[in-house]
Amino acid sequence: MFLSSFERTIARRYILPGRGEAFIALVAGISLVAVMLGVAALVIVMSVMNGFRADLMDKIVGLNGHAVIQAYGGRLDDWQGLVRQLEKTPGITRATPLIEQPLLATFNGRVEAIIARGNTQADIARMAEKKVAGSFKDIQPGASEVAIGSRLAENLGVQVGDTITVINPAGRTTPFGTVPREIGYRVAAIFEVGVYDYDNAFVVMPIPDAQTLLLTGDTIGMIEVMTKDPDTVGQTLAPIKQALNGRAVVTDWKTLNASLFQALAVERVTMFVVLSIIVLVAVFNILSSLIMLVRAKTRDIAILRTMGATRGSMVRIFVTIGFVIGAVGTVIGLGLGLVFLHFRQNVVDAVQWMTGQNLWDPSIRFLTELPSRVDPVEIGGICGMSLLLSFLATLYPALKAASTDPVQVLRYE
Repeated sequence: MFLSSFERTIARRYILPGRGEAFIALVAGISLVAVMLGVAALVIVMSVMNGFRADLMDKIVGLNGHAVIQAYGGRLDDWQGLVRQLEKTPGITRATPLIEQPLLATFNGRVEAIIARGNTQADIARMAEKKVAGSFKDIQPGASEVAIGSRLAENLGVQVGDTITVINPAGRTTPFGTVPREIGYRVAAIFEVGVYDYDNAFVVMPIPDAQTLLLTGDTIGMIEVMTKDPDTVGQTLAPIKQALNGRAVVTDWKTLNASLFQALAVERVTMFVVLSIIVLVAVFNILSSLIMLVRAKTRDIAILRTMGATRGSMVRIFVTIGFVIGAVGTVIGLGLGLVFLHFRQNVVDAVQWMTGQNLWDPSIRFLTELPSRVDPVEIGGICGMSLLLSFLATLYPALKAASTDPVQVLRYE
């Protein structure tokens, strides 16, 4: 909207509080603050929700792959040929054999439920970036060395160099019954994936060691698959799924974590709608402040009309006033939201310190830190919504000012 110098002067004069107009200025200031807080809340919450979903997906998918092929009965024979077939399938970037089995681990009288995970040497080397202590280079087939999650290490009181005992209840059958299989493993490394359930349970070892522990011979439990595009994993694996019908089940990451990601999607939409109401309330404050301003300036408007100001000029003046309040609130709110996101973990730590409450329990939240991911398109949509609502709120007061009849107002002056 382009304003003439006259219209800009009048708009500037009405935006700044005059004598006897402190109440109108107060309402306008409240409107600005309300828009600012609404936009900031939307930016913070939506970015945190985006970060939560993205971090969960990166860490869950990064550890478990985009899809898992699991044999009926838990044992996949002739898996080498299947791996080669998968690697030749268009759209698949990696196929990795994997063993996972829930077992028990003990150390100094402490017992914890674990998930023994047999990985290839390449996968174990990739986990080195998650290392907290120790070295993944020492984890070799036959060396009886393992890596464990950081939370599991805390629960067992284990440090690098200690030896834990892994118990397989399904041991060897003897004339006196089944004897559990117990094998000692030296802890060569401690890792932290960032997902509580994984850090609290995983014990990673080479596949041959896992096969020896579980007495499975040269078989594996599953194959994890990585694809070029996680969103099209179903179409990519469709021919493999058909070929393995009756032998194994193919489950993609969407199915494995369907309830979690659906809950996040519902919560994300709900939070957006609820927080948008804050911006809507702020817009109604802009509407009320402009209505009061029009009523207070009725005589001024009538005089301007008699001096040649057009109805269009009145509309542009009052639309500009309301829109400036909304725009300033939006810009400040955006800045406040981005600053909060930058120092989000410091804010959480400070609130926890002041209240003495654990606001971010990893056992409940899955992730160890408050995540955030700013989506420029979404931020643009939030700002656009705020500006559009601010503009719409100015139309009625602006049209009311433009319809002022100077003859009726000045008749008794």
